[in-house]
Amino acid sequence: MPPRQPESGVGPTPGARATSAEAILRRLEWTVLRRLDGLLHGDYRTLIRGFGLDLADLREYQYHDDVRHIDWNVTARLQTPYVRQFQEDREVSAWFVLDLSPSLDFGSGTQAKRAVAIDFVAVLAQIFSRRGNRVGAMFFGAQMDTVIPARTGRRHVLHLLQRMLSRPAPAAAPATDLGAFLKAAHQVMPRRSLVFVVSDFVSTPGWARPLAQLARRHETLAVRLYDPLESELPDLGLLTMQDAESGEQIFVDTHDKAFRRRFAAAAERRESELRSAFMQAGVDALELSTEGDLVDALMRFADLRKQRSRLAAGASLPAHLGALR
Repeated sequence: MPPRQPESGVGPTPGARATSAEAILRRLEWTVLRRLDGLLHGDYRTLIRGFGLDLADLREYQYHDDVRHIDWNVTARLQTPYVRQFQEDREVSAWFVLDLSPSLDFGSGTQAKRAVAIDFVAVLAQIFSRRGNRVGAMFFGAQMDTVIPARTGRRHVLHLLQRMLSRPAPAAAPATDLGAFLKAAHQVMPRRSLVFVVSDFVSTPGWARPLAQLARRHETLAVRLYDPLESELPDLGLLTMQDAESGEQIFVDTHDKAFRRRFAAAAERRESELRSAFMQAGVDALELSTEGDLVDALMRFADLRKQRSRLAAGASLPAHLGALR
């Protein structure tokens, strides 16, 4: 069981459920999307890769080219390294696989993890949709209970957001089984897609293998939501802590340094297990904090992905991209 969360921090963001989808999208268009457009120069190629590849041309190998694109038959005939150039099909279907279990209502500051998930989905869905790509979503609480087919257009993005906002407040439930959700999601998407698995990954063990199976068929990105208080517990005195999934409560004394050390050690073990699971599944992980800046997180993640081809060619990863958080 993951570390329990302080009862005082549990609950949706004030006003989050009363806000309309239109108001949220307008706010994000001014505060996030405009900044992203400037930083990405109107393009989103650094965030995703296309799936359909057509051979466009052959040319001589140049420094920093991806060695995986070398055409060895042509190279052998001409005695000079040549690389293939591809034309990528940028029209994709993007799916948001959304874990909306009760643990997402935790937030130690001004917003909960659920609010971060809503903002992330709104921004990415609008980016893809306004370029003609289709977006769909699957909701999961105790089980996968909602599937929104992939479509395009602003009205569809607003519909998706409104379905998230109008979802009933979650009640205490059994521990989340993310593995079962990922297996079910694998059956819903008939064609290769871009998949965002949005969750805090507070779940029973065993989800790494289904995530790897999903990643073998689709370009899959893990979007991990977290709150700083889940990693380090400050000295807050006597507290009642509640498990967000089951509702179980315990009374703790955070003045106790030994208790805070045990809490931090448990959190560190969980962080290590999460990163190991993502690595084993072969997926990149974008980590979003309830206290972080969404634009900064997305751009840092884009920078990290741009280094992949350079790493394949033998370059080293810049120091500022050494950690995902």
